[in-house]
Amino acid sequence: MSVAVTMFNGGRGAASIARGMLSTPGVGLSLVVNGYDNGQSTGALRRYLPGMLGPSDFRKNLLLHLDPADPAQAALTTVLEHRLPAGTTPAGLTEVIDAVAARSGRFAALPEEASALVAGHLRAFARRLAAAPHGFDLADCALGNLVFAGAYLRLGRDFNAAVDACARAFGSPVRLLNVTNGENAFLVALRRDGTLLADEADIVAPRDQRRPQAAITDLFLLPEPVGGRRRAQLEASPPEWARDDLLRERAEVTPNPRALKAIMKADLIVYGPGTPHSSLLPSYLTPGVADAVARSRAAAKVFVVNTRDDHDSRGLSAPDLVDRTLTYLGDPGNRRRLVTHVLSHHGTGVPPVPHAVLGRGEWAGARWLTADLEDPGRPGAHHGRRTADALLAIRDEAALAGAR
Repeated sequence: MSVAVTMFNGGRGAASIARGMLSTPGVGLSLVVNGYDNGQSTGALRRYLPGMLGPSDFRKNLLLHLDPADPAQAALTTVLEHRLPAGTTPAGLTEVIDAVAARSGRFAALPEEASALVAGHLRAFARRLAAAPHGFDLADCALGNLVFAGAYLRLGRDFNAAVDACARAFGSPVRLLNVTNGENAFLVALRRDGTLLADEADIVAPRDQRRPQAAITDLFLLPEPVGGRRRAQLEASPPEWARDDLLRERAEVTPNPRALKAIMKADLIVYGPGTPHSSLLPSYLTPGVADAVARSRAAAKVFVVNTRDDHDSRGLSAPDLVDRTLTYLGDPGNRRRLVTHVLSHHGTGVPPVPHAVLGRGEWAGARWLTADLEDPGRPGAHHGRRTADALLAIRDEAALAGAR
């Protein structure tokens, strides 16, 4: 019997769980991701190609099935993760592309079909760079991001088509889905003290989030980046005025119909762990997502608690994170049963789970469960197979209870 699993995901936070699902016979996995990343070279690439979303989290999810012990798969990993060194010129990029096409050097073990597809996408980006050589520095850029950028250019600047093309090129068994139809948008946040976090990179930057005034209170998707003058205006306004202004300026995004279908047809929905204010909560702002979750046939809709703090969530307890998920889904009281279960590691740590919640075994109408989920070899990371097994067991129990 096959089980359709749809997980809201970021770049790496739920990677071990996704690998655990992929290693489970009979599981078909869909990952729903947003493209608002704009840190470092990803941000530079988005500025160079106006209108393109950030490819980095999608690139990271193409690594899930690749085994570094297999030469061909290790070569595919190298394509995705190779960072171009400082001083790389357009001519230097062309040399790398030629090596990919010829399957030579570090790319010698590339499968022939993947080599041709990847080289074709890279050449499309190289042509754009030759035509407009100023405004983009190749230094420290992930080669895999340029594969996405080239696919985006080849496919009529259709970001979702580029995601599909790259998934084919790297042989991904995952249904990798952008949560929106590909409209460009920029993520900003407000802190309780009125400070504006002007982009996704600022949101995830290290800071002392434990101070109450430093906590992030609001997320917004805007059609344009916030410039310096506009930022100063917003920060000079009372927080409630800035919030109203940002709400009026928000970008119009539409849901990816295939993502909505994957949610509605899922047997199990997972709100994966990760960096909440950049990787996860923004996806729930997409119109139609909450309705799809409510209408889903999934027997279980499970929130997985992080096993460690992220910079953007310090000071928040595990129930706080559940509450924020429900709020961004537009169902703060969980009346629509958008979260049926919460799964957390049974050890002590962060984010903390109050003893009263563990004693009741319930929060916001959702059943709270604990299990041994942390990977002993990687403290702070989920053990992929154990967590996948726990999630599937929750689904099986819920499905059995529903059938009675």
